[in-house]
Amino acid sequence: MRPRTRLWAAAALAALTMTVGAGCTTPDAGPTEEPTGTEYRPGTLRVLASSELSDMKPVLDAAAAKTGVTVRPTWAGTLDAVEQIVSGKADGQYDAVWLASNAYLRLRPGSTGRISSETPVMTSPVAIGVKPEKLRQLGWRPDDVTWSQLHRAVADGKLTYGMTDPERSNSGFSALISVASALSGAQSALTDADVAKATPRLKEFFAGQKLTSGSSGWLATTYKRRGTVDALVNYESVLMSTGLTVIRPKDGVVTADYPFTLLTSAPREAREAGRALTEYLRTPEAQRAITEKTFRRPVVTSVPPATGLATGQRRELPFPGSRSVADGLLDSYENKLRRPSRTVYVLDTSGSMEGERMDGLEKALLRLTGQFREREEVTLMPFGTDVKALYTHTLDPSDPQAARKAIERDVNQLSPHGDTAIFTSLLHAYRYLGQTPEGGSQDAFTSIVLMTDGENTTGASAAGFETYYRGLPPGQLRDTPVFPILFGDSDRGELEQIAGLTGGRLFGAQKGSLDGAFEEIRGYQ
Repeated sequence: MRPRTRLWAAAALAALTMTVGAGCTTPDAGPTEEPTGTEYRPGTLRVLASSELSDMKPVLDAAAAKTGVTVRPTWAGTLDAVEQIVSGKADGQYDAVWLASNAYLRLRPGSTGRISSETPVMTSPVAIGVKPEKLRQLGWRPDDVTWSQLHRAVADGKLTYGMTDPERSNSGFSALISVASALSGAQSALTDADVAKATPRLKEFFAGQKLTSGSSGWLATTYKRRGTVDALVNYESVLMSTGLTVIRPKDGVVTADYPFTLLTSAPREAREAGRALTEYLRTPEAQRAITEKTFRRPVVTSVPPATGLATGQRRELPFPGSRSVADGLLDSYENKLRRPSRTVYVLDTSGSMEGERMDGLEKALLRLTGQFREREEVTLMPFGTDVKALYTHTLDPSDPQAARKAIERDVNQLSPHGDTAIFTSLLHAYRYLGQTPEGGSQDAFTSIVLMTDGENTTGASAAGFETYYRGLPPGQLRDTPVFPILFGDSDRGELEQIAGLTGGRLFGAQKGSLDGAFEEIRGYQ
């Protein structure tokens, strides 16, 4: 099993800092930046928060007006936040953490002394949204569907779906626990024996996952763009905006309770401000606003859920009883259960990369190599004036280290020279993926990662690439997103155009470090 020191530490949407009420930008809108001005200021709470909480802006604006407490969130993936808390990096940087769930945090040694009060603010079960026409074809009534029925439909080839990456998103991890609990018949906390019992059916179930993502919001956005899967596994609150019929499986769900959690390292004034904020957020006024604006469920029983939210009770499925079971389940998903990844890394090695930039690229790629999964196909496509080489390796489960070592050798051969042919290289990448080389697979999560430090200076134009892309027939190649990395002197507008055209997302490495951007993209592969 791979070590989990990096578990969910891929900086999924890590560290975009903003003040609520001051020109808010949603986490999926662009690259992230390091937080600035981290000193505590009275009346402002520095909060490490799950990215989907950006929809709480109107409620938090009202809270600031009522209490005088302003929330300044730094968006983070759940396990990135957990790592920051447990390692002590959050001490002095943040006053509170606000995640979808603290369940995994409580499994980590050393977490108890770093958090104080936890106040649930709202809830949202991880559910499945199904296209209404597919629901009719299957003959299902939404209130009666079970995880076992969903598994059977997927195994029979009658249902496909999208889900977030469990290593980087709480909704994906909750879905993984839900399916493992239901298919194993576990009546209490999941054990290794439960996971082993459910593994054959879990593998059948995850064969139907045709869309992955590092964030719940991007998953929903990409579904709306493509519409190529029959269903989404996501938070109920997210699914309500998709037009899908929301199903909370009758045999149980895992529910996010969004506990606002103060850190023990926070100043006394911050802890007092946190208590004032949570007291307001649990008032009937705030609870009504939360459920009506976000479709999350109120925790105050006198406030009814928003119209459209089903009111039937569901069993809460058990969370793993130990970190080793949770990590084992994640490892099994990454290396055995899910469809493999197929990625082309289109890497700018033009003359402008010489020196520190090239050193940074090589170090980031060498670090990334240790994260490649079993069965994953990795292609490095360095370019300058044209594509310089094509290095492809697939990680054989019987000896994944052999491929990792080969990739490391290829990285060490990269050298900077030539002009910058961005669009010519992207054309090469799509044409390569349109083939099926020996040992390759079309049944994979396919993507292209583009790293460049400059503007296109030679070869095909942006218009030429767009014409080619729009001419692709519907199917896997057309659905292959490009994830550009904003680095050095690269043209943000040019990269945003590429991401928008192909259905990808722009990631930031403006500070010169590529490690975080490459790792964050892992959730989308």
